[in-house]
Amino acid sequence: MRKILLLMLGLACVIQVQAQNQESKEDLVFTTIKENPITSIKNQNRSGTCWDFATLAFFEGEILKKTGKSYDLCEMFVANKNYMDQAIYHVRMHGCSRFSEGGSADDVLWVLANHGICPEEAMPAPGSLIGDSLANFTEFFRVLTPYVESIAKTEDGKVLSSQWKDGLQGILDAYLGKCPERFTYQGKEYTPVSFFNSLQLDLDDYISVTSYTHHPFYSWFNIEAPYKWRQRLSYNVPLDELMTVIDTALDNGYNLCWGGDVSGNGFDRQGLAQEEMVPTQELRQERFDNWASTYDHVMLIYGKARDQHGNEYYMVKNSWGKSGAHEGTWYMRKNYIAINTTYVFLNRNAIPGKFNEAYSRILINK
Repeated sequence: MRKILLLMLGLACVIQVQAQNQESKEDLVFTTIKENPITSIKNQNRSGTCWDFATLAFFEGEILKKTGKSYDLCEMFVANKNYMDQAIYHVRMHGCSRFSEGGSADDVLWVLANHGICPEEAMPAPGSLIGDSLANFTEFFRVLTPYVESIAKTEDGKVLSSQWKDGLQGILDAYLGKCPERFTYQGKEYTPVSFFNSLQLDLDDYISVTSYTHHPFYSWFNIEAPYKWRQRLSYNVPLDELMTVIDTALDNGYNLCWGGDVSGNGFDRQGLAQEEMVPTQELRQERFDNWASTYDHVMLIYGKARDQHGNEYYMVKNSWGKSGAHEGTWYMRKNYIAINTTYVFLNRNAIPGKFNEAYSRILINK
Protein backbone atom coordinates (compact mmCIF):
# COMPACT_ATOMS: atom_id res chain seq x y z
CA MET A 1 0.00 0.00 0.00
CA ARG A 2 2.85 2.36 0.88
CA LYS A 3 4.44 1.72 -2.55
CA ILE A 4 1.14 2.52 -4.27
CA LEU A 5 0.82 5.80 -2.34
CA LEU A 6 4.40 6.79 -3.22
CA LEU A 7 3.77 5.94 -6.85
CA MET A 8 0.58 8.03 -6.88
CA LEU A 9 2.39 10.90 -5.18
CA GLY A 10 5.22 10.75 -7.73
CA LEU A 11 2.75 10.66 -10.60
CA ALA A 12 0.91 13.65 -9.18
CA CYS A 13 4.19 15.58 -8.96
CA VAL A 14 5.00 14.78 -12.58
CA ILE A 15 1.56 15.90 -13.71
CA GLN A 16 1.89 19.09 -11.66
CA VAL A 17 5.32 19.90 -13.15
CA GLN A 18 4.04 19.23 -16.66
CA ALA A 19 1.04 21.46 -16.01
CA GLN A 20 3.29 24.20 -14.66
CA ASN A 21 5.58 23.95 -17.68
CA GLN A 22 2.61 24.10 -20.04
CA GLU A 23 1.13 27.02 -18.11
CA SER A 24 4.44 28.90 -18.22
CA LYS A 25 4.54 28.52 -22.00
CA GLU A 26 0.95 29.65 -22.43
CA ASP A 27 1.42 32.61 -20.09
CA LEU A 28 4.45 34.06 -21.87
CA VAL A 29 3.84 37.58 -23.12
CA PHE A 30 6.27 38.87 -25.73
CA THR A 31 7.25 42.47 -26.34
CA THR A 32 8.86 43.18 -29.69
CA ILE A 33 12.25 44.89 -29.50
CA LYS A 34 13.13 44.85 -33.20
CA GLU A 35 11.14 43.59 -36.18
CA ASN A 36 12.37 43.71 -39.77
CA PRO A 37 10.00 43.34 -42.76
CA ILE A 38 9.34 39.86 -44.16
CA THR A 39 7.22 38.45 -46.96
CA SER A 40 4.23 36.18 -46.40
CA ILE A 41 4.37 32.89 -44.46
CA LYS A 42 4.70 29.85 -46.75
CA ASN A 43 4.14 26.12 -46.20
CA GLN A 44 6.67 23.48 -47.24
CA ASN A 45 4.03 20.87 -46.43
CA ARG A 46 5.29 17.26 -46.72
CA SER A 47 8.67 18.03 -48.21
CA GLY A 48 12.19 18.36 -46.85
CA THR A 49 12.63 21.79 -48.43
CA CYS A 50 12.96 24.07 -45.40
CA TRP A 51 16.36 25.15 -46.81
CA ASP A 52 14.61 26.26 -50.01
CA PHE A 53 11.70 28.09 -48.39
CA ALA A 54 13.80 29.80 -45.72
CA THR A 55 16.53 31.00 -48.08
CA LEU A 56 14.09 32.30 -50.68
CA ALA A 57 12.26 34.05 -47.84
CA PHE A 58 15.61 35.58 -46.91
CA PHE A 59 16.24 36.79 -50.46
CA GLU A 60 12.68 38.08 -50.73
CA GLY A 61 13.43 40.12 -47.63
CA GLU A 62 16.67 41.37 -49.15
CA ILE A 63 14.81 42.54 -52.25
CA LEU A 64 12.11 44.15 -50.10
CA LYS A 65 14.73 46.01 -48.09
CA LYS A 66 16.62 47.17 -51.17
CA THR A 67 13.78 48.03 -53.55
CA GLY A 68 10.59 48.13 -51.53
CA LYS A 69 9.09 45.49 -53.84
CA SER A 70 7.54 42.26 -52.57
CA TYR A 71 8.05 39.06 -54.57
CA ASP A 72 6.87 35.47 -54.20
CA LEU A 73 9.80 33.49 -55.62
CA CYS A 74 9.28 29.91 -56.76
CA GLU A 75 10.60 27.25 -54.39
CA MET A 76 9.95 24.39 -56.79
CA PHE A 77 12.08 26.05 -59.49
CA VAL A 78 14.98 25.92 -57.04
CA ALA A 79 14.17 22.34 -56.02
CA ASN A 80 14.03 21.18 -59.65
CA LYS A 81 17.42 22.67 -60.50
CA ASN A 82 19.05 21.71 -57.22
CA TYR A 83 18.03 18.04 -57.23
CA MET A 84 19.49 17.69 -60.73
CA ASP A 85 22.74 19.29 -59.55
CA GLN A 86 22.80 17.08 -56.48
CA ALA A 87 22.15 13.94 -58.53
CA ILE A 88 25.01 14.78 -60.90
CA TYR A 89 27.32 15.27 -57.91
CA HIS A 90 26.13 12.00 -56.33
CA VAL A 91 26.81 10.09 -59.55
CA ARG A 92 30.26 11.67 -59.88
CA MET A 93 30.94 10.47 -56.35
CA HIS A 94 29.85 6.93 -57.36
CA GLY A 95 27.18 7.07 -54.67
CA CYS A 96 29.59 8.04 -51.87
CA SER A 97 27.64 11.13 -50.82
CA ARG A 98 24.17 11.84 -49.50
CA PHE A 99 21.29 12.23 -51.93
CA SER A 100 18.21 13.47 -50.10
CA GLU A 101 15.52 16.13 -49.87
CA GLY A 102 17.68 18.25 -47.55
CA GLY A 103 19.95 21.14 -48.44
CA SER A 104 21.31 24.46 -47.24
CA ALA A 105 21.29 28.16 -48.03
CA ASP A 106 24.31 27.48 -50.25
CA ASP A 107 22.09 25.50 -52.64
CA VAL A 108 19.70 28.39 -53.21
CA LEU A 109 22.59 30.80 -53.72
CA TRP A 110 24.08 28.46 -56.34
CA VAL A 111 20.79 28.03 -58.18
CA LEU A 112 20.21 31.78 -58.32
CA ALA A 113 23.75 32.37 -59.62
CA ASN A 114 23.71 29.58 -62.23
CA HIS A 115 20.08 29.07 -63.21
CA GLY A 116 18.24 32.25 -62.22
CA ILE A 117 14.75 32.16 -60.70
CA CYS A 118 11.12 32.77 -61.59
CA PRO A 119 8.12 34.05 -59.62
CA GLU A 120 5.70 31.48 -58.22
CA GLU A 121 3.04 32.21 -60.80
CA ALA A 122 5.37 31.59 -63.76
CA MET A 123 5.86 27.87 -63.03
CA PRO A 124 2.67 25.80 -63.44
CA ALA A 125 2.31 23.21 -60.71
CA PRO A 126 1.66 19.53 -61.50
CA GLY A 127 -0.91 17.48 -59.64
CA SER A 128 1.52 16.70 -56.81
CA LEU A 129 1.54 20.35 -55.77
CA ILE A 130 -1.42 22.29 -54.40
CA GLY A 131 -1.67 26.05 -54.58
CA ASP A 132 1.45 27.94 -53.55
CA SER A 133 3.99 25.12 -53.57
CA LEU A 134 2.27 22.84 -51.06
CA ALA A 135 4.45 19.89 -51.91
CA ASN A 136 4.05 16.25 -51.00
CA PHE A 137 7.35 14.49 -51.63
CA THR A 138 6.34 11.09 -50.23
CA GLU A 139 5.80 9.43 -53.61
CA PHE A 140 8.23 11.73 -55.40
CA PHE A 141 11.33 10.62 -53.48
CA ARG A 142 10.26 6.99 -53.47
CA VAL A 143 10.58 7.25 -57.23
CA LEU A 144 13.53 9.64 -57.44
CA THR A 145 15.97 8.09 -54.97
CA PRO A 146 16.11 4.55 -56.42
CA TYR A 147 16.54 6.03 -59.89
CA VAL A 148 19.54 8.12 -58.85
CA GLU A 149 21.06 5.33 -56.76
CA SER A 150 20.77 2.87 -59.63
CA ILE A 151 22.90 5.19 -61.79
CA ALA A 152 25.37 6.15 -59.06
CA LYS A 153 26.06 2.54 -58.09
CA THR A 154 26.45 1.12 -61.57
CA GLU A 155 29.24 -1.44 -61.49
CA ASP A 156 32.75 -0.08 -61.96
CA GLY A 157 34.13 -0.04 -65.47
CA LYS A 158 30.80 0.61 -67.17
CA VAL A 159 30.53 3.82 -69.18
CA LEU A 160 27.38 5.79 -68.41
CA SER A 161 25.16 7.11 -71.17
CA SER A 162 23.88 10.68 -71.12
CA GLN A 163 20.25 9.51 -71.17
CA TRP A 164 20.04 9.10 -67.43
CA LYS A 165 19.87 12.88 -67.02
CA ASP A 166 16.95 13.05 -69.45
CA GLY A 167 15.12 10.39 -67.45
CA LEU A 168 15.82 12.19 -64.20
CA GLN A 169 14.62 15.50 -65.64
CA GLY A 170 11.36 13.81 -66.60
CA ILE A 171 10.79 12.72 -62.99
CA LEU A 172 11.63 16.19 -61.66
CA ASP A 173 9.29 17.88 -64.11
CA ALA A 174 6.47 15.42 -63.44
CA TYR A 175 6.50 16.00 -59.67
CA LEU A 176 7.77 19.57 -59.30
CA GLY A 177 6.68 21.25 -62.51
CA LYS A 178 8.72 22.15 -65.57
CA CYS A 179 10.96 25.19 -65.14
CA PRO A 180 9.99 27.85 -67.71
CA GLU A 181 12.53 28.96 -70.29
CA ARG A 182 10.65 32.22 -70.90
CA PHE A 183 7.70 33.81 -69.14
CA THR A 184 5.80 37.08 -68.84
CA TYR A 185 5.59 38.79 -65.47
CA GLN A 186 3.80 42.10 -64.88
CA GLY A 187 3.75 42.80 -68.60
CA LYS A 188 7.43 42.07 -69.28
CA GLU A 189 9.02 39.01 -70.83
CA TYR A 190 11.87 37.32 -68.97
CA THR A 191 14.11 34.30 -68.88
CA PRO A 192 14.93 32.96 -65.39
CA VAL A 193 18.37 34.61 -65.65
CA SER A 194 17.08 37.99 -66.82
CA PHE A 195 14.39 37.91 -64.13
CA PHE A 196 17.02 37.26 -61.47
CA ASN A 197 19.12 40.14 -62.83
CA SER A 198 16.10 42.44 -62.48
CA LEU A 199 15.98 41.73 -58.72
CA GLN A 200 19.17 43.75 -58.12
CA LEU A 201 20.87 41.18 -55.87
CA ASP A 202 24.67 40.99 -55.73
CA LEU A 203 25.35 37.39 -54.75
CA ASP A 204 28.90 38.26 -53.70
CA ASP A 205 27.33 40.02 -50.72
CA TYR A 206 26.32 36.80 -48.95
CA ILE A 207 28.31 34.98 -46.33
CA SER A 208 27.91 32.07 -43.92
CA VAL A 209 29.16 32.39 -40.33
CA THR A 210 29.60 29.61 -37.76
CA SER A 211 31.37 28.83 -34.47
CA TYR A 212 33.24 25.59 -33.75
CA THR A 213 36.60 24.79 -32.17
CA HIS A 214 37.68 21.90 -34.42
CA HIS A 215 38.83 24.54 -36.92
CA PRO A 216 40.76 27.73 -36.12
CA PHE A 217 38.78 30.86 -35.39
CA TYR A 218 38.91 33.60 -38.02
CA SER A 219 39.34 31.08 -40.81
CA TRP A 220 37.10 29.62 -43.51
CA PHE A 221 36.04 25.97 -43.59
CA ASN A 222 33.32 23.71 -44.93
CA ILE A 223 30.98 22.64 -42.13
CA GLU A 224 30.92 18.85 -41.91
CA ALA A 225 27.15 18.47 -42.01
CA PRO A 226 25.34 15.90 -44.19
CA TYR A 227 23.18 18.37 -46.14
CA LYS A 228 26.00 20.82 -46.96
CA TRP A 229 27.23 18.91 -50.00
CA ARG A 230 28.17 22.01 -52.03
CA GLN A 231 31.11 22.61 -49.67
CA ARG A 232 30.85 26.39 -49.65
CA LEU A 233 33.03 27.83 -46.89
CA SER A 234 31.78 29.39 -43.66
CA TYR A 235 33.67 31.90 -41.52
CA ASN A 236 34.49 30.59 -38.03
CA VAL A 237 34.25 32.92 -35.02
CA PRO A 238 33.93 32.51 -31.23
CA LEU A 239 30.41 32.01 -29.92
CA ASP A 240 30.05 35.47 -28.40
CA GLU A 241 30.96 37.01 -31.76
CA LEU A 242 28.48 34.78 -33.58
CA MET A 243 25.73 36.11 -31.32
CA THR A 244 26.99 39.67 -31.91
CA VAL A 245 26.73 39.04 -35.65
CA ILE A 246 23.06 38.08 -35.28
CA ASP A 247 22.19 41.04 -33.06
CA THR A 248 24.14 43.55 -35.16
CA ALA A 249 22.50 42.38 -38.38
CA LEU A 250 19.01 42.62 -36.93
CA ASP A 251 19.67 46.03 -35.38
CA ASN A 252 20.91 47.27 -38.76
CA GLY A 253 17.71 46.11 -40.45
CA TYR A 254 19.00 42.85 -41.97
CA ASN A 255 17.43 39.42 -41.59
CA LEU A 256 19.41 36.17 -41.33
CA CYS A 257 18.87 32.68 -42.67
CA TRP A 258 19.41 30.26 -39.78
CA GLY A 259 20.43 26.60 -40.08
CA GLY A 260 20.51 24.46 -36.98
CA ASP A 261 18.93 21.84 -34.75
CA VAL A 262 15.23 21.68 -33.81
CA SER A 263 15.14 18.04 -32.71
CA GLY A 264 15.82 18.77 -29.03
CA ASN A 265 13.17 18.87 -26.33
CA GLY A 266 13.29 22.66 -26.14
CA PHE A 267 11.73 23.15 -29.60
CA ASP A 268 7.97 22.64 -29.67
CA ARG A 269 5.34 22.67 -32.40
CA GLN A 270 3.50 25.65 -30.94
CA GLY A 271 5.97 28.43 -31.70
CA LEU A 272 8.47 28.29 -28.85
CA ALA A 273 12.09 27.14 -28.46
CA GLN A 274 13.80 27.26 -25.08
CA GLU A 275 17.02 25.76 -23.75
CA GLU A 276 17.77 24.99 -20.13
CA MET A 277 21.52 24.47 -20.64
CA VAL A 278 23.91 27.40 -20.33
CA PRO A 279 25.53 27.94 -23.75
CA THR A 280 29.31 27.65 -23.87
CA GLN A 281 31.80 27.11 -26.66
CA GLU A 282 32.74 23.76 -25.17
CA LEU A 283 29.13 22.60 -24.94
CA ARG A 284 28.47 23.56 -28.56
CA GLN A 285 31.46 21.54 -29.73
CA GLU A 286 30.60 18.53 -27.58
CA ARG A 287 27.04 18.44 -28.90
CA PHE A 288 28.23 18.81 -32.49
CA ASP A 289 30.78 16.00 -32.14
CA ASN A 290 28.47 13.52 -30.35
CA TRP A 291 25.46 14.26 -32.62
CA ALA A 292 23.36 15.63 -29.76
CA SER A 293 22.93 18.71 -31.93
CA THR A 294 22.42 18.16 -35.65
CA TYR A 295 21.67 20.27 -38.71
CA ASP A 296 18.05 19.47 -39.50
CA HIS A 297 16.12 22.70 -40.16
CA VAL A 298 16.46 26.13 -41.78
CA MET A 299 14.38 29.22 -40.91
CA LEU A 300 14.52 33.02 -41.11
CA ILE A 301 15.47 35.22 -38.13
CA TYR A 302 13.80 38.60 -38.53
CA GLY A 303 13.47 40.21 -35.12
CA LYS A 304 14.04 40.28 -31.37
CA ALA A 305 11.61 40.15 -28.46
CA ARG A 306 11.53 39.91 -24.67
CA ASP A 307 9.11 38.08 -22.38
CA GLN A 308 7.65 39.50 -19.19
CA HIS A 309 10.48 37.90 -17.18
CA GLY A 310 13.18 39.72 -19.14
CA ASN A 311 14.29 36.71 -21.19
CA GLU A 312 15.39 37.58 -24.73
CA TYR A 313 14.20 35.77 -27.85
CA TYR A 314 14.66 35.88 -31.59
CA MET A 315 11.58 36.12 -33.80
CA VAL A 316 11.86 33.41 -36.43
CA LYS A 317 9.77 32.84 -39.55
CA ASN A 318 9.10 29.14 -40.11
CA SER A 319 7.84 27.42 -43.27
CA TRP A 320 5.08 25.29 -41.77
CA GLY A 321 2.27 27.60 -42.78
CA LYS A 322 0.47 29.68 -40.16
CA SER A 323 0.86 26.98 -37.54
CA GLY A 324 1.63 27.34 -33.86
CA ALA A 325 0.45 29.90 -31.34
CA HIS A 326 1.97 32.80 -33.32
CA GLU A 327 0.76 31.91 -36.84
CA GLY A 328 4.07 30.84 -38.34
CA THR A 329 6.48 32.75 -36.09
CA TRP A 330 8.60 30.95 -33.50
CA TYR A 331 10.02 32.72 -30.45
CA MET A 332 13.43 31.16 -29.89
CA ARG A 333 15.41 31.92 -26.75
CA LYS A 334 18.86 33.36 -27.33
CA ASN A 335 20.44 30.52 -25.37
CA TYR A 336 18.68 28.01 -27.67
CA ILE A 337 20.11 29.74 -30.73
CA ALA A 338 23.58 29.92 -29.14
CA ILE A 339 23.68 26.17 -28.51
CA ASN A 340 21.89 24.87 -31.60
CA THR A 341 23.07 27.06 -34.50
CA THR A 342 24.99 25.30 -37.26
CA TYR A 343 25.40 28.48 -39.34
CA VAL A 344 23.80 31.80 -40.14
CA PHE A 345 23.65 33.09 -43.71
CA LEU A 346 23.42 36.84 -44.20
CA ASN A 347 24.42 39.94 -46.10
CA ARG A 348 28.05 40.74 -45.29
CA ASN A 349 27.19 44.45 -45.20
CA ALA A 350 25.21 43.78 -42.02
CA ILE A 351 28.18 42.59 -39.97
CA PRO A 352 31.26 44.25 -38.44
CA GLY A 353 34.04 45.42 -40.76
CA LYS A 354 36.59 42.72 -39.99
CA PHE A 355 34.28 40.06 -41.43
CA ASN A 356 34.01 42.09 -44.62
CA GLU A 357 37.80 42.27 -44.84
CA ALA A 358 38.12 38.52 -44.40
CA TYR A 359 35.50 37.84 -47.05
CA SER A 360 37.01 40.34 -49.44
CA ARG A 361 40.19 38.23 -49.50
CA ILE A 362 38.08 35.24 -50.57
CA LEU A 363 36.43 37.30 -53.35
CA ILE A 364 39.79 38.47 -54.67
CA ASN A 365 40.96 34.87 -54.95
CA LYS A 366 37.77 33.51 -56.55
